[in-house]
Amino acid sequence: MSHPFPADGHPAGTGGVASQGPGQDDAAWAARAREELAAADAGFADRFDADADIDRLLAERAAAVDALVQAAWQRCVPPEAELALFAVGGYGRGELYPQSDVDLLVMADPAASEAHAEALARFFAVLWDSGLPVGHAVRSLDQCTEASVDDITVLTALLEARPLAANEHERRELQGAASPRLVWPPQEFFEAKREELFERHARYGDTADNLEPNLKEGPGGLRDVQTLHWMALRIIGTADMESLVAFGQLGADEVATIERERRALARLRYGLHLVAGKREERLRFDYQKPLAARLGFEDEGGTLAVEQMMQGFYRSASLVLRIGERLLQRFEEQLQGEAEPEPLDDLFELRRGYLAARDPEWPHAPAEVLALFRTWALRGETRGLHSHTARALAEALPQFPDFASADVALRQQFMHLLRGEQPVRSLTRMARLGVLGRWIPAFSHVSGRMQFDLFHVYTVDQHTLAVLKNLASFASGERDERFALAHEIWPRLRKPELLLLAGLFHDIAKGRGGDHSELGADDAREFCQTMGLTEADTALVEWLVRKHLLMSMTAQKQDIADPEVIHRFATAVTDRERLDHLYLLTCADIAGTSPKLWNAWKDRLMADLYTATRLALRRGLEHPLAATERAAETREKVHAMLAALGIGADEIDGLFARMPEAGFQRGRPDQLAWQAASLRGVPVGETRVRVRPVSAHARALEVFVHSPDADGLFAAIVATLDRSGLAIQQARVLDGPHDTIFDTFEVIPADTRHAPAAEEVERKLAQALAGPLDRIKPARRTQPRHLRHFRIAPKIGFDATTSGRTTLSLVCTDRPGLLADVAQTLRNQSMRVHDARIATFGERAEDVFQITAAETDGRDQPLDETRQQALGTALLACLEGDNR
Repeated sequence: MSHPFPADGHPAGTGGVASQGPGQDDAAWAARAREELAAADAGFADRFDADADIDRLLAERAAAVDALVQAAWQRCVPPEAELALFAVGGYGRGELYPQSDVDLLVMADPAASEAHAEALARFFAVLWDSGLPVGHAVRSLDQCTEASVDDITVLTALLEARPLAANEHERRELQGAASPRLVWPPQEFFEAKREELFERHARYGDTADNLEPNLKEGPGGLRDVQTLHWMALRIIGTADMESLVAFGQLGADEVATIERERRALARLRYGLHLVAGKREERLRFDYQKPLAARLGFEDEGGTLAVEQMMQGFYRSASLVLRIGERLLQRFEEQLQGEAEPEPLDDLFELRRGYLAARDPEWPHAPAEVLALFRTWALRGETRGLHSHTARALAEALPQFPDFASADVALRQQFMHLLRGEQPVRSLTRMARLGVLGRWIPAFSHVSGRMQFDLFHVYTVDQHTLAVLKNLASFASGERDERFALAHEIWPRLRKPELLLLAGLFHDIAKGRGGDHSELGADDAREFCQTMGLTEADTALVEWLVRKHLLMSMTAQKQDIADPEVIHRFATAVTDRERLDHLYLLTCADIAGTSPKLWNAWKDRLMADLYTATRLALRRGLEHPLAATERAAETREKVHAMLAALGIGADEIDGLFARMPEAGFQRGRPDQLAWQAASLRGVPVGETRVRVRPVSAHARALEVFVHSPDADGLFAAIVATLDRSGLAIQQARVLDGPHDTIFDTFEVIPADTRHAPAAEEVERKLAQALAGPLDRIKPARRTQPRHLRHFRIAPKIGFDATTSGRTTLSLVCTDRPGLLADVAQTLRNQSMRVHDARIATFGERAEDVFQITAAETDGRDQPLDETRQQALGTALLACLEGDNR
């Protein structure tokens, strides 16, 4: 292409304005240069949208900026000045993205740089005024060496220095200043850059599968590719990937793969800069949909365009990581030489701690591939898979059969892996190396598949592996305080491998359209039957996949204190074996969905549902427990607990007389005993607030409020808890004798970094309720950035109940302070809340309230159609933010 900045130093179209004194006409020159650069960038953007070759775009944009920089240099710096100008960093590599920095190095002796300080200042100012984000350094050769010694990032920038206004002698001088003889010899450079890479990966959670990945710095991103180039240049003497084939460091297929994925990542980054319109390396939600549209993706077959784009990224990053790991090993061997192998069996050996095939022609048959993972599992800790064996495995993958076409011996070999040592570790390794996707083709379809929401923070395959890892932790025998019952239940499993199969298949049908639980159950049945499992075992795995959401939905959306709910759930489960498996799968699934999703409240919720269902199954489904029977049993247990505290029978009877009967029908004995004990010494008509941790190791709190009833009390409590930084998970609001209320709230910190203590919450809530309730208003908050991209149309429903109340169901976008705003709206509409179940799934809030309308005569009535319509209108205004 023709550059907009010819060699005479004048931007095209300026009429050849002469370089006059310092500052004269610089502003006009820079303005014209800015216009020309903008026009050139617009042209590059058009070519990008027309799917032009990304490497050519990057090189030509660098060349266009070269022309501007060189023109400015000629304009500002006298030709006789003993100064040399170099492009460094990514710009020196000849790759320049739309919003990347333009890094420059001026090489000069201190005397020369001081003599021309004014010219250099003018030069950099002109470039900035021209719209270039210039980063610059002015150093002598000795200073370049010293800076490289102190900071290895300076050295990596110099490794790719490219002369812009320098002769060959000056180029060689700079190259010598950063030579291995003076700074960072190959072994030290390799170790430092490898450690830098590991630390950088750790900052991003050691995974590329983040919802908002960093295309440049994240694991598997462009920085990883550049690091491999720098290592090759320092160790081998070339940064050309293809030349590494001749040196035996890479295979031709590996070079083709890493270059293909580098170009894919580069295209994403170039497009991100265009969409963001600023320097942005993180693929935020703000830009994902616009970028997918700009790249030509379209919604298809139940898969959103943005999900297709992100799946491509995750797969590219995974391949970069995989090949990068192999190349790091080969560089290490290049530097340290081959070590004496340590034979393990007929097929495998250890080489410098890496598991390797002994035969250079390995593998000869698919059975030898599965034998690799068996040996790996039996060996325990190794440094990983040897790079040559990893490459041989990759080359053999196209010939590796799927389970349907495999022979019986190979299927049995796979089942032995599931029943053997460290099965989850074997499955994880098989997934990472591409074997699992070959064996179960459906798994390859969810590899790298993201779901565009805030509930699932991992890709489907990574979530599946996280679920399996959680199941492995249950089997470890080491108790984890996060899971109350898991380690007691696991030893009772008849065949643990069946639960692993259910975990492997539970989300395998995501993205196909339709119910993924139903489709996945069909896949699981086909797999189990093909693998030769018995009908009973096949039925269990199929049922677990089909019903893997049943327990979490029941616990979070229904009242598990209601005997009818427990009876319905127990009827669906039918037996203890299914209950044990479903409980473990549910805990592992929730905890593997997001690090923030599992908490002490959910642990107790699942444990309570499990325990209640186990008792129902033991009693027999033909004998459901009536509410009156449950109340009598609970009252007896609470009485015994209070007596154990030294409280006399008469005082216990007096405390029970102050408590609502519904509490004994629906509450837990330990909870009711705590509440009863809290009332000791409290006169009727006074308020009592108590707060306690859910468990000794949890940040979840249980809040109990006993108070004379008053309009707006529920809204005041909710607003105070919200202002205290607590998110309400569940609320139970009961009416007691003497016109009092018994409110119980399960809360967790909205921000775990600032979790208030129970005593602090108790004090704040007691103080707030001691004053006028109408002065307690919801806090005003700005909606978090990420929620703006996950808008859910509000849905409001009303249903009558047999108890004379109205059920209000609310589905909408979650946001901080949502419940407080809803409670305030209910108060403004003269509604009384009797029960609330709060469920949040990522960006989606699904809340259910039992409410009545407070009439002027003091009675509570279910909502008629007029009141429902008025409340619905007010809630919509609240959810749209009209009342904030």
